[in-house]
Amino acid sequence: MLTDCPVFFCGSIFAKDDENLNTMSDEKDIQQDQEQDAQNAQETIADEKPNEPTLEERYAELNDKYLRIHAEFDNFRKRSNKEKLDIISTANAGVLKDLLPVIDDFERAMINNQENDNIESVKEGFHLIFNKFKHLLETKGLKAMESSGSVFDVEIHEAIANIPAQSKKEKGKVVDTVEKGYFLNDKVIRFAKVVVGQ
Repeated sequence: MLTDCPVFFCGSIFAKDDENLNTMSDEKDIQQDQEQDAQNAQETIADEKPNEPTLEERYAELNDKYLRIHAEFDNFRKRSNKEKLDIISTANAGVLKDLLPVIDDFERAMINNQENDNIESVKEGFHLIFNKFKHLLETKGLKAMESSGSVFDVEIHEAIANIPAQSKKEKGKVVDTVEKGYFLNDKVIRFAKVVVGQ
């Protein structure tokens, strides 16, 4: 029988060795492919790393942005303060410019009063100048308080004296105004100094 033949037996051993060699070479090829893939992956990662910033570079970038924003804000604050001062100074200039015609009227009245002995014309001239001045202030938002006869209000009045009331109606009310109070655009800029009935 052929199976009993030592040559055939040897041939099957060689055939098995060939199969083992083929399997080993396939495993070796797979292992080489895996090593090559790993090496390619490492090279790819190495290629990508220079594009990604390091922590130090990221810190430097963020610190630079912070310093720039801080400097911009500081410049903005300085500009805003300067603009506020400019607005305040030009606002005063506008009011003073509007007062110049009133000053001119007073100068003309003083010159005319030196030559004029008529008291009625002097009174009328001062009355006209006063009305012009009052109208100018009202156009700027100034409004006088009407205090006499009103109920005492600590929000707009300053009591400088208390006197006994002559009737029950005068109790807690303003009896006399010593100094007028004023509003500027509905905000109190000077409290009225008043005498209150008790």
